[in-house]
Amino acid sequence: MSDHYIFSNGRIKRKQNTIYFESKEGRQKALPVERVDNLHLFGEVDLNSKLLNLLTRYDVRLHFYNYYGYYTGTYYPRTKNISGYTVVQQSAHYLDSAKRYYLASAFVDSGVHHMLRNLRRHQEKTGAYIDTIQAERAYIFDRQTIPELMGIEGRIRQTYYQSLNRVLKSDFLFEKRSKQPPADPLNALLSFGNSLMYTTVLAEVYKTVLHPAISFLHEPSSKRFSLSLDLAEIFKPLIVDPFILSLVNNRVIGKKHFQRFEGMVLLNEEGKKRFIREWEKKLATTVKHRTLKRKVSYRLFIRLECYKMIKHFIGDERYRPLKAWW
Repeated sequence: MSDHYIFSNGRIKRKQNTIYFESKEGRQKALPVERVDNLHLFGEVDLNSKLLNLLTRYDVRLHFYNYYGYYTGTYYPRTKNISGYTVVQQSAHYLDSAKRYYLASAFVDSGVHHMLRNLRRHQEKTGAYIDTIQAERAYIFDRQTIPELMGIEGRIRQTYYQSLNRVLKSDFLFEKRSKQPPADPLNALLSFGNSLMYTTVLAEVYKTVLHPAISFLHEPSSKRFSLSLDLAEIFKPLIVDPFILSLVNNRVIGKKHFQRFEGMVLLNEEGKKRFIREWEKKLATTVKHRTLKRKVSYRLFIRLECYKMIKHFIGDERYRPLKAWW
């Protein structure tokens, strides 16, 4: 099972129980449905209910991105993994302020652990930033409200981003985080990577009995799967940030892989393809798990985090967030 990405405009259809993509130029590509886990659509793609019925049968998710490469939504088949008891307990942990804060602070502290992990690899250049972040980190478990926690996380992330220029080896410069729109190539990479991280987390949450809209750090709201935003706090600094630094420092992606459009900087099509090719390699990278005693991919680490949350909700085992040891 794997993810597939479509950048061209065209039509995706069902033909003899197989997925076919037909470009505007008439080129066809077959995608055996039993080998597809997620389909990511970056181009303007037409489809119909006949295709959706096939995707539903084989439990394939469709992720949609707009012209700028930003995630806009997901079609996912009817939920097959259902546990009313787990959802009730998940909701109860949101409604209890102490239980909610425990989970929210765990996500933030794990993320900060991974930020510091990244900076310690360049400690001779980032020592002052590490000290500032560690001082702020001490307040994470000393506050009571989610807004206070978000404030701590925001200050830490601002310091963290300021340190990036100390470790970048190319002519990429980082002035400040700008999301909508990204003002420079590094912000474009971060926005694109975070968008892919969000859909990757969502796909793994969907494979469990967790409810994707009941979250703890980010306020639950309509029209978004906010639990994916919570879990992404752990994995953005663990996966996305060092991955982007590697792309830039190893010159896999350069200035020629960007375009300026309506006042924003975006990856062009070749840049997106290069990014995703390396992204899939990164998610497939394996690490020897200390508890399971076997190799686990970065993608599977996300699902394991979901399973740990389920155990926490039903009272089997207190949740301890992932903190990379390798």
